[in-house]
Amino acid sequence: MSQFSGVYPILYAFYDKNGKLDDGLMRLQVEKCIATGAHGIAVLGLVTEVHKLDVNERTHLVKVVGQAINGRVPYAVTVGELSLHGQSEFAKMAKDHGADWVILQPPGVKGYTEAEYVRFLGTVADGLDMPVAIQNNPVNMDVSLSNASLQRLRTEHPNITMLKGEGPALGVAEVIKASEGRYGVFAGHGGKEYISNVLSGCVGLVPAPDCLEHQIKLHQLLVDGRVEEAEALHARLLPLILFMTNSVPNMLCYGKRLFAERIGIKEVHARAPEIQPTEFGLSEVKRMTRGWGPL
Repeated sequence: MSQFSGVYPILYAFYDKNGKLDDGLMRLQVEKCIATGAHGIAVLGLVTEVHKLDVNERTHLVKVVGQAINGRVPYAVTVGELSLHGQSEFAKMAKDHGADWVILQPPGVKGYTEAEYVRFLGTVADGLDMPVAIQNNPVNMDVSLSNASLQRLRTEHPNITMLKGEGPALGVAEVIKASEGRYGVFAGHGGKEYISNVLSGCVGLVPAPDCLEHQIKLHQLLVDGRVEEAEALHARLLPLILFMTNSVPNMLCYGKRLFAERIGIKEVHARAPEIQPTEFGLSEVKRMTRGWGPL
């Protein structure tokens, strides 16, 4: 079982007015998340708009965030390069710049046998001297793995100790059951089923940072076995989580603006393609976060 657990906000990508990554705002995110009590920090998921960043920008972001964290909390980096060499080199670069563990994605190219994806991930993991997680997201990713393949990876590659298990809570629970607790599973999808996730055996959550302090509190309530209090808090958060997770573009439009406002960023510069916020959408976010202060 992995030594890592808790709530790891996955950072947004913030840009300056010229469309370049804004290093200062990336460092500000790190400081706000750590001050709020994040158990760790993650980068390069859908929330980080990884699909809009080239490899040089992804590398730069990993370095800037790693330097800002400076070992204060564990640092997780998602690796989604499409080749063995690419994933191996990117993961090693991430470790050199402070990553404590990496999250490997199956290469997003359909058409290969499942055994080939398993071989690919296992080969990358074998070349790394650090803990490794596998991302399995049958909802949002083109390639996902069966429980049998996930068990094979855990059995045959000792440093594969974690799983970013996304999808319906019932499916994640089956993965945990099949692995007999040998995976440290981090849930996703905004935490909309996080109580079920923890009760089935998940050790943590990788959400967007919009409601970070509340999800940290929710996690601690569940760790302490205070399920009824957790249910009440989760019920208050759920409308916002469902609103944000309707789609990735929706989350990047409204979630990023909510988080920016909460950490004192006055203007959000988006990178195309994007959707524009509506007056109604912004008013709904304000309604659902009524009474929330800054982070």
